[in-house]
Amino acid sequence: MSKVEGGMKCVKYLLFVFNFIFWLMGSFVLAVGLWLRVYILIGAGSLVMLVGFFGCCGAVRESQCLLGSFFACLLIIFGAEVAAGVFGFLNKDKIIKDVQNFYATSYNENNNGTLIISYQKVLNCCGTLESPCPDPGTDTKDCETGIKEFFNSKLYIIGYVGIGIAGVMVIGMIFSMVLCCAIRNSREVI
Repeated sequence: MSKVEGGMKCVKYLLFVFNFIFWLMGSFVLAVGLWLRVYILIGAGSLVMLVGFFGCCGAVRESQCLLGSFFACLLIIFGAEVAAGVFGFLNKDKIIKDVQNFYATSYNENNNGTLIISYQKVLNCCGTLESPCPDPGTDTKDCETGIKEFFNSKLYIIGYVGIGIAGVMVIGMIFSMVLCCAIRNSREVI
């Protein structure tokens, strides 16, 4: 097996550390998903662990195949993230309405008291438009209004976090392709 030298060795180990952290985050998300029995977290954690594994092994073993698989997975996830961001931005009002309806249904049926309390603490609100709290405070608003205000005031933070994650993914894709090309160039053709 050929060894990369110089600056590419630095890229190799940076990519390994990046992917090891990526793998650890996936393990954490998987553990939380298993603990809470939330299938979307289990799937996301498993996917992140798999992608991190491809990146770690590809960097350490200097495997073009694993680095290519890592790049392809990151590219697919990046595309899905961009699509979800565009969908969320274009359908913001519908998403807000769906969250409001979910809260109102949960509140009226009282089928998830923990969720209702979480909404009320985070949003500093109480009740719904149709049935406000029996003892409202001086500045307490209904939670449906609180949900709309929260989305409208915090949407830019969600966007910045998404852009930050996308930036890290692009850096990971660049490092993987640079290392893959360096591995290809360092091998001797017989």
